[in-house]
Amino acid sequence: MSQKTKLPKDFKPLLWSYKFSKIDPEKDKRVIIINTINYGNWRQWQWIIRKYGRKQVKQFLINTPMSEFFQRPLNLMSLLLGIKKFKYASRNDYIKAKMGI
Repeated sequence: MSQKTKLPKDFKPLLWSYKFSKIDPEKDKRVIIINTINYGNWRQWQWIIRKYGRKQVKQFLINTPMSEFFQRPLNLMSLLLGIKKFKYASRNDYIKAKMGI
């Protein structure tokens, strides 16, 4: 039986609006990646790349609307991961598409 991976404790301030002890790195990876890119530091960015894989983080960024991220960290992450183009959609359009409205 494999041991469940836990988030490092220094992620707690990034996920302040969630019950930290209940966050599952696999089930909640969307929230973890978005908050880490927006609010995290270099070490935390490295952790998500090691945990989820460079390719998976890159695909996640490409397929997530730019409006989910702050511009400056997104620009830096795009340079680090070699992303040339992002999907653009307003948050409202993205939510409607996910809900099938």
